[in-house]
Amino acid sequence: MSDTIDPRLDEKKSDHGFFGQPVALSNLFGVEMWERFSFYGMQGILIYYLYYSVSDGGLGISQASATSIVGAYGGTVYLSTILGAWIADRLLGSERTLFYSALLIMLGHIALAVLPGLGGVGVGLVCVAFGSGGLKANATSLVGDLYEENDDRRDAGFSIFYMGINLGGLVGPLLTGWAQNAIGFHAGFALAAIGMALGLTQYTLGRKRLRGIGATAPNPLPQNQRARWIAIGAAAVALVAVLSLTGAISTSNMSNIVIGLTIVATIGYFAVILTSRRITAVERSRVYAFIPMFIASAVFWSLFQQQFTTIAVYADQRLNRNVLGWDFPPSWVQSLNPVFIIIFAGVFAAAWTKLGPRQPSTPIKFAAGTTIMGIAFLAFIPMSGGGTNSAPVLGLAGILLLFTFAELLLSPVGLSLSTKLAPKAFHTQMVALFFLSVALGTAMAGTLASYYNQDNEVPYFTAIGLGSIAVGITLAIAAPKIKQLMKGVH
Repeated sequence: MSDTIDPRLDEKKSDHGFFGQPVALSNLFGVEMWERFSFYGMQGILIYYLYYSVSDGGLGISQASATSIVGAYGGTVYLSTILGAWIADRLLGSERTLFYSALLIMLGHIALAVLPGLGGVGVGLVCVAFGSGGLKANATSLVGDLYEENDDRRDAGFSIFYMGINLGGLVGPLLTGWAQNAIGFHAGFALAAIGMALGLTQYTLGRKRLRGIGATAPNPLPQNQRARWIAIGAAAVALVAVLSLTGAISTSNMSNIVIGLTIVATIGYFAVILTSRRITAVERSRVYAFIPMFIASAVFWSLFQQQFTTIAVYADQRLNRNVLGWDFPPSWVQSLNPVFIIIFAGVFAAAWTKLGPRQPSTPIKFAAGTTIMGIAFLAFIPMSGGGTNSAPVLGLAGILLLFTFAELLLSPVGLSLSTKLAPKAFHTQMVALFFLSVALGTAMAGTLASYYNQDNEVPYFTAIGLGSIAVGITLAIAAPKIKQLMKGVH
């Protein structure tokens, strides 16, 4: 047996050039930050563009249809991580897939900025959704590849990476909201396009720092199968076009369709992985452990992603946004959560690093995050019953602080968990499975929001909050069994 050690393993251990983390993390941090700037900047004004009247610069569609479109779009972003992961694992590798996905995102934002009406919305959101899906799965996978399996810096590294996401999420809605308020919606969309162009440029200049990580497809597709998959893709596009033209897919049912597709994809994906002959018994057990975590994650995101549906409407119609006689844009509310993330992400990262092996297990972190999200929705109840634009900003800020604590317990930890539990043959695709839970939750956030209005606030927030708390408690009870199935992963 050879005593030769792969020099890249030594590099991973000794590389502490970016806040104690591998220096390549800075490049992935940057491209994700600019992608999130464009993503959240655009999404912060999207729902208002859809349901504001034509005289106010919007498209004038119904509020229920607008929330359905936003939920379906958001769900499609995460659903398309499957495609991005498959392309990475079977065709291009993670690094090139990320690059081309970033380019597609930029083109989508340009379409929103220059094309009028629902046509521009359709072209732009499709490009952004599929591009973001490809970028998200592969950026996360590449971050995981920077570390060895038992590197204690991993969770802290993902928390720092997550801070980059929220730096973009903070500035994006502020600038696009200002541009929309001062100039118009298309100016806001143009700013999103500029942000993505900056991210693409930064990533291109720093690609060499990855030193070949993610450069090849780990499970390449045989050449003789490529024509078949191209035909399958073309048929899928044609089917969607026909269903849209015949009215089977409409603005009012989009989020429900994405929910159904995500459930089918999830069941299929778990079945493919669990029945594969290319995974070991230990890897199979770890995939089984991921199932209850997937369910809890989907519930969490069905509440958290209502920031862009229910809470966006709440900020527009129920929140008192008057400051010294000036009403700030409702999209600015979307920047509160990133502010809190920036403040507390380092605290959580330091805590996990300090505690090391003594930190709470991942199932307990997931249970706590889901429970806190339920409490956050119950906290809306004391502010219910007021009139239009009467709810205090500090009250909503406190609720979004709870959102932040829940998010830091679950989201970066979930990204890290998906890389730790992943079978070697399904490395990037396991990350895509985590994003499928986000897809399901995000689409559900669109559907759930259609039941919200000012007249039923108390029963709505009560049902949503108590349901999430029940899931969190159930997961905490099941945590010891889940830990056994994880086979040494913490």
